[in-house]
Amino acid sequence: MIQGVQIKHLTRHADERGYLMELVRRDDAIFETFGQCYIAMNYPGVVRAWHYHKLQDDIFAAVKGMVKVVLYDPREDSPTRGQVEEYFLGENNPILLKIPVLVIHGYKTIGLEPSLLLNFPTRPYNPAQPDEYRLPWDSPDIPYDWALKNR
Repeated sequence: MIQGVQIKHLTRHADERGYLMELVRRDDAIFETFGQCYIAMNYPGVVRAWHYHKLQDDIFAAVKGMVKVVLYDPREDSPTRGQVEEYFLGENNPILLKIPVLVIHGYKTIGLEPSLLLNFPTRPYNPAQPDEYRLPWDSPDIPYDWALKNR
């Protein structure tokens, strides 16, 4: 696992009415501080990549559909430098994924339905000085191919 990445498995408490699933609590080991929360609706097959932050961690949860999140560790001082990892989040795998500062990440909705991705970044978005650094989705600097893998 890339250094600093954390996962929290989410539990659905189901009954005849449906289910309740707690996402994040301030006393969770994965939680550092609240910056803001936002939701992104994503169409199937669309790649939203690559970006990273210098100041904030991201905490992702997909609450509808399925999302493939890909991480790349470019950090010079990291023991996992150069490592690429895939995580599948959503209805079929309810987890929170914490992405640390400087880890480059992106995601793609997989399947036939749009996805809803929640993010709980540790800092609020600052439009005057965005903590958002981007690379093209097909950057040759990241050894990853977004095509479907029929393994």
